[in-house]
Amino acid sequence: MNDAWEVYALKYAERNTRVRTDSFLFDDHAAPHPMDYFIWLLRRGAETVVVDTGYDAAEGAARDRPILEDPASCLAGFGVAPESVTTVIVTHLHYDHAGGLDRFPNARFHLQAAEMAFATGPCMCAPALRHPFTGAHVARMVEHLFSGRVVFHEGDGGVLPGIEVIALGGHSKGLQGVRVMTATGPVMLASDAAHYYENWIGGKLFPIVVDAAAMVAGFRRLPSLAGQAAHVIPGHDPLVRRLFPQVGGTPACPVHRLD
Repeated sequence: MNDAWEVYALKYAERNTRVRTDSFLFDDHAAPHPMDYFIWLLRRGAETVVVDTGYDAAEGAARDRPILEDPASCLAGFGVAPESVTTVIVTHLHYDHAGGLDRFPNARFHLQAAEMAFATGPCMCAPALRHPFTGAHVARMVEHLFSGRVVFHEGDGGVLPGIEVIALGGHSKGLQGVRVMTATGPVMLASDAAHYYENWIGGKLFPIVVDAAAMVAGFRRLPSLAGQAAHVIPGHDPLVRRLFPQVGGTPACPVHRLD
C-alpha cells in the first residue's frame, strides 16, 4: 500500500494512584485504575507525523503529575528530532495533549476549529470546564495561529494521504481522533474519545465530559473507523503496552508499535 503508515505509541508518564471512580462515571468502586500518558508517532519512510505533544516537567509539577521523560526527548530517543517534524495533529487542547506546542518549531498544527473556539470562549469562565486546560498552552496555539502555522478542520478531514482526522467531541468540544491507513488496515487513534478500552466497549462515560451524547456516539462510531476492533487504540489505557509489542525506547519511555 503506497499510503501505508506505521503507528507507534510513546509513553512518557503514568498515574498509578487513580481508582475506578476517576475513570468511569457512576462507578463507585475504589479499585486501583492506573493511567498511562502517550504521544503517538506516524511514520512512512522518511515522513513523520506526531499526534499530540504531551506535557513537560513544569506542568507535571504544577498538577502533581510528574512525567517520566519529556515527550520531545522520547521522540529524539526514538530517532525523531522534534525540529524535523512538519506536521503535528492535536486531538484537543487539554494540558496533557497540548503541553509541548513549543517543541516543534517547524510544524503546522492540525486542530478542530470547534476546539479553538471552545478553549478561548466563554465556557472557560467555568472552573470545571477550564480545569483540564492550561492557559499558556492555549495561548501558544493562538501564537501559532498568528504565525500562520495552524490548519483548522471543521469535522472529518484529510491531513496527508492515508491520514485523516475524525471529529468526535464528547470529552472536549472539538476532540478529534486520527484514522491511519497501515499495511494491516486502518488504525483508529481514539485519543480521549475513549480513555480506556472499557469506555468504548462497555459504553461507560469518562467523568470529564462536555457532551455525554457525543461521547456515547463516539463509542459507537469507533469500531467502524478501524479495520478491526483490535485497532481501536484508546488514549490512556496501560493495556495498550501489553497488547502491542515494544519496539524500542527506554524504561522511562517505552515505544510500542500499533499497526
